[in-house]
Amino acid sequence: MRKEYDFSQGKRGAVAPVQPGKVRITIRIDADLLNWFREKVNERGGGNYQTMMNDALRSYIQYQDKMLEETIRRVIREELQAQGSMPLHPYRHRPPAVPPRLSKKRENRGRGQRFKSSRPD
Repeated sequence: MRKEYDFSQGKRGAVAPVQPGKVRITIRIDADLLNWFREKVNERGGGNYQTMMNDALRSYIQYQDKMLEETIRRVIREELQAQGSMPLHPYRHRPPAVPPRLSKKRENRGRGQRFKSSRPD
């Protein structure tokens, strides 16, 4: 071992660079939660418990956002109904998500066949 080492070219921080979009932090987690995630990783034959924890947190956030949106929509609907500004069944008046199929007559239009109008001339 040397008596002196030259650290003038040394850099502070972690040896392994952090992936883009990731942040290195230190947190305290209950031992039973950490053990549960580690066991699940082992049951699946390997992987990274930190990635599994990240996925679990992301899933929870998405669920919370959806619940918040549904709650806001329900409150707005109730308020509009209380004011008489909205029918009791708002979804009955919503246009369908997928447009209905056109009749065969309309589908064939432009393929050499004429569209027959039901209106008298």
